[in-house]
Order: sequence, then C-alpha cells, then structure tokens
Amino acid sequence: MFIRQIVLGFLGLCSGFAVASGIFAFITMLGIVPRLAARTHTARHISWYERAILLGGTLGNIWFLFSIPLPLSVVFVCIVGLAFGIFVGCLAMSLAEMLRVIPIMVNRVQIREGFPVIVAAIAFGKLAGTLFQFLY
Repeated sequence: MFIRQIVLGFLGLCSGFAVASGIFAFITMLGIVPRLAARTHTARHISWYERAILLGGTLGNIWFLFSIPLPLSVVFVCIVGLAFGIFVGCLAMSLAEMLRVIPIMVNRVQIREGFPVIVAAIAFGKLAGTLFQFLY
C-alpha cells in the first residue's frame, strides 16, 4: 500500500510538472514576462519574475496534489484571488495583443476616442463574468 502511494504521488507530481511546463512554455511564447518588465520599467528584475513564476507553479502543484490545508484569513484569500485575476487578465490581454485583436478591432471599427473606456469595459466584463460563474 505504501509503495502504491509513493508511485501515485510520483506520477501525479510528474503530471503536474508536465502540465506546468506546457503553461510556462505558453507564457514564454507570448512574452508576458518581458512585456510586463518593460511596461513597469523593472527589466533589471526579470530574473525575479521568472523565479516567482516557477516557484508559484511548483508550490501550487505540490499544494494541489497533496491537498495541504492552509488556515488563511478571508483577507488573504481575497488578495490571492486578486493576484490570480491579474495574472489571468495579463495572460488574456497578452494573447489578444499577440494576435493583434485589439488594434485590428480599433482600425476596423474606426475608433478615434474612448479607447481606455473600451479596455476598462472588457476588464469589468471579465470581472462580472467571473463573479457570476463563482457565485452562481
């Protein structure tokens, strides 16, 4: 029984590493980290960004695999949820930017003013959809 648990744990951890590697490759292909570093003028700290992503993915896999209970406050959970939302938003927007969806839409619809309002509307729409999904 003990050997079976070790083998299952090893296979689960390897599977998590494989999935995480695919996601990290996708993030690298989109160039999210260099773009964020360039936009925030923190390019000298890019190695810290990369380490944080790798550490977060690894610890997330271990935490999820072994179902480690974390007695956290509601405030901490809200902060982590906000961080996850920011990450998913950055991922979605960099994918849209990579595919040139937004510039093409602006040119086709011939938007001259109010572009920040459109970006804010997209963000609030994603927020409303996420809240609807989780609350209902």
